Amino acid sequence: MEAVRNDDGVGIAPVICKTCEARHNGICRALTPQQLGELSRHSTRKAIRPGAEVQGQGERVVSYANILKGVVKLTKIMADGRQQIVGLQFAPDFIGRPFSAESSLAAEAATDAEVCLMSKSALDRLVASTPGIERYLHIQAQVELEEAREWMLTLGRKTAREKVASLLYLVSTHCDPNSDHALQFELPLTRQEIGDFLGLTIETVSRQMTKLRQEKLIEVENNRQVRILDIRRLQRAAGLET
Repeated sequence: MEAVRNDDGVGIAPVICKTCEARHNGICRALTPQQLGELSRHSTRKAIRPGAEVQGQGERVVSYANILKGVVKLTKIMADGRQQIVGLQFAPDFIGRPFSAESSLAAEAATDAEVCLMSKSALDRLVASTPGIERYLHIQAQVELEEAREWMLTLGRKTAREKVASLLYLVSTHCDPNSDHALQFELPLTRQEIGDFLGLTIETVSRQMTKLRQEKLIEVENNRQVRILDIRRLQRAAGLET
């Protein structure tokens, strides 16, 4: 594995890790160059097509994943086969729970995605010995808990318009949280999936998307390419401003 010296000349890190965006924004930022080198020997980058599983529900966990590109949807499958989307994850989110023997959710690529698959045993060893990794995972768990609570509010109390606007705002801010306007992204869910996610009919989703277009909050091309024209107005439409 080709490696380069760290900026301060201490230790080495794999070149592929030095050029990886998740190296500075994801779980790997808590690792020293030596630890990165160790983890990289047990990691593989993988391109995932839409619909392909990153992790199956109820499967024995042998690896975790860091999202490098794209969007991954989390789903829960009931005993009778019914399926519910329960969340979306974006780069550089971490997929998996250290020390868990079995996955409780299914993780499936919603768009073209790229992930870094890490050996469970290798990362579990690092988590046990590196407080920085434990802190990162704790923070991500807190963020996911807050997002889940916010989504409970969305599903339980918001209007159809607010629900659709909330989803668009969620995706747009994760695509480029530093931009104030003109964000553009591929909608990671079909109209049917959006309806299932939000507890709406597909007709209601389409109707609310049309209204948001008419209000000049968004533009939509080819049914999936969305352009946010005014992120602040979209935020207000989602009922997120206090």
